[in-house]
Amino acid sequence: MDLPAEDAKLVTLARSSRARLQVAQGAAVRDLDGRTYTAATVHLDTLRVSALDLAVAMAVSSGAKGLEAAALVTEGDVPVGLDSVIEFGGAGVTVVVADPAGAVDTVLST
Repeated sequence: MDLPAEDAKLVTLARSSRARLQVAQGAAVRDLDGRTYTAATVHLDTLRVSALDLAVAMAVSSGAKGLEAAALVTEGDVPVGLDSVIEFGGAGVTVVVADPAGAVDTVLST
């Protein structure tokens, strides 16, 4: 599936985050100003945060006013939680879900 260049960039960034830390998921989001934020899954004994939730939190904590798009790279059949994207980004945010090789599995919209 051909993605717009800016969405393909999000997939690349999410893949890099995932691969760098060798975790199950990597994510990237683009805010309304075009800035990107990347994150990977966090699994500590006392803290568990999905990659997508953490990328949204990084955007929020950096002063972003909303989201334009997101990408999640994940292995296996893992449920995709969009609650933080919906709450912060509202309707119309494109969410690309891809496998570790970057092949697009699904394109969702909030």
